[in-house]
Amino acid sequence: MEYALYKYELEEHIEDWYAGLKSDREEMVFVVTENSGLVAMVLIMKDGTIYVNEDAREKLSKLWVIAYRSNFKQFIPKMAEDIDDGFFAVNGVYVIDTSKRQLGI
Repeated sequence: MEYALYKYELEEHIEDWYAGLKSDREEMVFVVTENSGLVAMVLIMKDGTIYVNEDAREKLSKLWVIAYRSNFKQFIPKMAEDIDDGFFAVNGVYVIDTSKRQLGI
C-alpha cells in the first residue's frame, strides 16, 4: 500500500468520516482508494485512533480474528464497484456482541 496515496487522497477527509462514524454510532470505518494501480487504506476507530495502510489491515485482522477472510469476501465486490465508479470505498462497521446474543440477553 502506498503512503503517499493516503496523504494525497484520504487524509483530508478523516474528520468527515470520523463525524459520520460518530453520528451513525459505528465502531470503526475503513476507507480504501486506488489510483494508477496503487492502493491506500485508512481505518478510523470510535476513539479517534487512525491506522494507515498495512497498520490498518493488521488492526482489522486482529479485530476480526475469526471472520477476517469472510468479512472481506463480503466487502470486496462493493468496494471494487465503488472504486471502479470513481469513489472511495467507505465501509462503516458495527460490532455485535455475540456473547450476549448466545445467552439470550
